[in-house]
Amino acid sequence: MDELTEIYEQHAEQVYKYLISLCRNMDIADELTQETFYQAIRSIDNYNGECKMSVWLCQIAKHTYYKYVDKQVKQVNLHTEDQEKSLERELIASENKIELFRMVHFLEEPYKEIVLLRLLGDLSFKEIGEIHQRNENWARVSFYRAKLKLRERGTVYEK
Repeated sequence: MDELTEIYEQHAEQVYKYLISLCRNMDIADELTQETFYQAIRSIDNYNGECKMSVWLCQIAKHTYYKYVDKQVKQVNLHTEDQEKSLERELIASENKIELFRMVHFLEEPYKEIVLLRLLGDLSFKEIGEIHQRNENWARVSFYRAKLKLRERGTVYEK
């Protein structure tokens, strides 16, 4: 354990400064420094001495930072998707449901199926893309186009 303490004392500042250069936030760098040394302790048996200890620790720090960034991006994406679903639910709740589904019924494929999968099936765009053997972006664009067609028809029905 004394060996690990010595490694920490010798290299913590360098790892911390390296992480600050990546994330530009002292609090996050401090947290990631702790996580870096935790990961280093867990994998100390993998250190073979081919490079300096500081280089090895900075490699771990870099991967720790990348994991942190990936997690942040996923959280933002989940939040954005939740907001989209909330807006869609409000649309269904606020519109006359029978009229809305009548308009959906007259949509051509694949728009009709995409709207139904999204609104009734509560499927993500990724899942809809997989069902159609396409990608998530295709499902998003198709859903958007379907909403435009519904809006156009909505104005026709209102006249």
